[in-house]
Amino acid sequence: MQAEGFVKGRPIDLAVLDYGLFKVHSTGRIIGICGFLIRTDLGEAILIDTGFPEKYATDTKLAVKEDLLYEFGEVLKCEPENLPRAQLAKLGLIPSDITLQICTHTHIDHIGALGDFPSTPILISSVERALPRPLYWGDVRPLEWPDRDYLLVDGDVEIGPGILVLAAPGHAPGQIALMVDLPSGPVLLTSDAISRPSEIDEKFAGSWDEEAAIASADRLMRLASERNAFVIYGHCPKQWPVLKKAPEVYR
Repeated sequence: MQAEGFVKGRPIDLAVLDYGLFKVHSTGRIIGICGFLIRTDLGEAILIDTGFPEKYATDTKLAVKEDLLYEFGEVLKCEPENLPRAQLAKLGLIPSDITLQICTHTHIDHIGALGDFPSTPILISSVERALPRPLYWGDVRPLEWPDRDYLLVDGDVEIGPGILVLAAPGHAPGQIALMVDLPSGPVLLTSDAISRPSEIDEKFAGSWDEEAAIASADRLMRLASERNAFVIYGHCPKQWPVLKKAPEVYR
């Protein structure tokens, strides 16, 4: 399937989806787990990322133990209301309403429900999709690639009027970000290409490819500056509490 021009309508609003809270052991940093929903003037609904797997909302302790996630941090909140279906319901949507899924990269807190939308194609970087299995967490690779139609992207791709997918490798091999032109102005969704502004000063220490991450962040912030875009970071502790969450939207 062709990614360029797949979306036909223009964005009319953007919702931030609340997939829960996580505490990073090494820093004590508490981060929000987020996804996004873009709606267009032609009734399309584009879901970006899907949070933790459902098992985390069913039995968090068991899921953390099973995936060895306790080595990295603590899931502070992941309840049924933090799953994609419940978040979509806040916007009056059901899974079959989703026109397109976008996977920014394949870490555990972004792909939990990747296979839960059987009628929906998945847009992902060709580099990420070429991995034998999704990255998930550490050496744990429990997920298989869902049997879906995939829209594979290389480089920057305008998937619809006012929706630009941006290649931003570094945090993950196929990390992508998005620039979304809302009626009020552009919004840059960095995803984990820049999890928080301080990560820029930290030179993206611990990333899959630190040099690539630095270059990607430089480019993204330059684009944001050139377009005077509102930047929503991937996991910014200071920004997360003040972001509007579904059912509120940015227009």
